Amino acid sequence: MTALVIDGKARAAALRGDVALGVMQFVAVHGRAPGLTVVLVGDDAASAVYVGAKGKATREVGMISSEHRLPAATGQADLLALIARLNADPAVDGILVQLPLPAQIDADTVIAAIDPAKDVDGFTPVNAGRLAIGQPALVPCTPSGCLIMINDALGNISGAEALVIGRSSIVGKPMAALLTAQSATVTIAHSRTRDLAAHVARADIVVAAVGVPHLVQGAWIKPGACVIDVGMNRIALPDGKTRLTGDVDFEGALARAGWITPVPGGVGPMTIACLLANTLAAANAHHGSAA
Repeated sequence: MTALVIDGKARAAALRGDVALGVMQFVAVHGRAPGLTVVLVGDDAASAVYVGAKGKATREVGMISSEHRLPAATGQADLLALIARLNADPAVDGILVQLPLPAQIDADTVIAAIDPAKDVDGFTPVNAGRLAIGQPALVPCTPSGCLIMINDALGNISGAEALVIGRSSIVGKPMAALLTAQSATVTIAHSRTRDLAAHVARADIVVAAVGVPHLVQGAWIKPGACVIDVGMNRIALPDGKTRLTGDVDFEGALARAGWITPVPGGVGPMTIACLLANTLAAANAHHGSAA
């Protein structure tokens, strides 16, 4: 068996096309485009790249992209004041505060200050709580993208054994909630899980999101399983260069899985596409119309 490699770039392009059509319809009805505002504090190079990519993707689907780039020394009170202004701005449909934040700012306090209706990252306690109890919510973008690819591959996942490796509030916990909502039988594994290999061997669906290169060995994978690799790890090569790799031994898993995402080119593109979809949904909700 050789797994079907899931093309995250192609799937994300299709989703962005759907969003672009939705934006055109929104503009025709409301006379303006949905607006996404990204806040970046400090000069972290990787964060700056992410913010640039998000802005480019936002503009490409016809939405309004704006940025607030603040100095690394910005105080928490000043950042909270900015968020309050964005919450009150009717032209802003989505607010995203790029993480990580400088040490003097408490990320939980900042995230909680974002209007849940504009929380396109899906990180506020309100949206996290709604997701946990099965109410409509803006869902974190990475697990949302993972679920789309799982559904594309498997269709109905009711009753399937699903293993989520990682328990973060950004990926692991919302991923488990999304799978549970579709009646999968979900196990959450983490750094203290005993006999991880045995858990992987039972799983029809494996979502690996722990940030440990090649933690999941190919030989552990259940034949025919759907493997979604969220890991994005940069490792050193013997020649001094580096490359990106996932949490799953891709080559080993390729021979056993039914479907697998590559790194890069799998989950990453879907994350930004789902951010755009969330922004459109937030804009439609703001005007009381369906997404």
